Amino acid sequence: MEIVILVVVIALVAVGAISGLVVSSRKKKLPPPAPSDSPTITAPPAEPHVGDEAETPRDEARRTIEEVGLPGTAEGQVAVEEPAAAAEAPAIEVPEPSAGRLVRLRARLARSQNSLGKGLLTLLSREHLDEETWEEIEETLLTADVGVAPTQELVERLRERVRVLGTRDPAELRTLLREELLALLDPSLDRAVKTESGLETPAVVMVVGVNGTGKTTTTGKLARVLVADGRSVVLGAADTFRAAAADQLQTWGERVGARTVRGPEGGDPASIAFDAVKEGIAEGADVVLVDTAGRLHTKTGLMDELGKVKRVVEKHGPLDEVLLVLDATTGQNGLVQARVFAEVVDITGIVLTKLDGTAKGGIVVAVQRELGVPVKLVGLGEGPDDLAPFEPRAFVDALVGE
Repeated sequence: MEIVILVVVIALVAVGAISGLVVSSRKKKLPPPAPSDSPTITAPPAEPHVGDEAETPRDEARRTIEEVGLPGTAEGQVAVEEPAAAAEAPAIEVPEPSAGRLVRLRARLARSQNSLGKGLLTLLSREHLDEETWEEIEETLLTADVGVAPTQELVERLRERVRVLGTRDPAELRTLLREELLALLDPSLDRAVKTESGLETPAVVMVVGVNGTGKTTTTGKLARVLVADGRSVVLGAADTFRAAAADQLQTWGERVGARTVRGPEGGDPASIAFDAVKEGIAEGADVVLVDTAGRLHTKTGLMDELGKVKRVVEKHGPLDEVLLVLDATTGQNGLVQARVFAEVVDITGIVLTKLDGTAKGGIVVAVQRELGVPVKLVGLGEGPDDLAPFEPRAFVDALVGE
């Protein structure tokens, strides 16, 4: 028994020694406490709960929002550094003056139309102008989309004058051809775009045409023409059916400082046109340009809606100008479009686009004869200032050459 008791005692002593070593080891691993100047130990402040107001140190005065300079305040905007591109307003461009644009662009027009003028002069310069030659002349004019009636009229007048004068001199023939072409274009027509209403309200110009003729682009370029001539412009983005049409028109307007009135995509075009004229009156603008949807002319219901836009706009006052935009490359199909649009709205002027990319310049003559209204503007390229007032003499000079 004594032996058992002795073993238990030895075991307890051993366990106690081991425990002491462990505790001693743990104490050695702990870092010594940092010396403190103040013997007083204070409890750390409790963290604020959500919704509690943070305490301000007693030795620091509370600051207002303006003093802190939070973003959105005048002070904060100075403190927060914004990207330079976002802070800068879009630069306003100064468009090229419209006067004489067609003359300046005559060289470009001559390059695309020269085949017609050269072809006619080559035929007229033949030693013998027999019936076959006159038929070739007639075919050349028809190929250039001059139209059947104007072509027959031109050929008959040329035949008579050449027979009477008996000339074969190239310079004299060129003069004859220039005079007869100019007569077909009728330089006496008033080709000025009406931008003065005669009332205290702005002049209202509505731009119509089918998709693909460059109608919205033409509206934007026309704004540049008017701004260049010192007119203030408001744009109405009433083409709500074509994706991004309003964005496109607004971009054109921003370049020259013209405001664009727009609505939601698929919205009521007549309502937007009405608001655009209303805004133009409020701003005291000189001209309101209304871009309409370029629907296919075969859809009668949509054409009726175009008539609705016209009627709604006229609640503010009469429309001063309705411009039909036609693609010069479409030829006789463009005349079909012109007829249908003329039945819905009273067309007062024609804008021919893409005239630089085709030798079919005779469409100018044909469309004037078809509608009885003048070509007032022509598009001669993709540049922002390539829309020019139509000048018959400059056009014929480019057609025939010097």
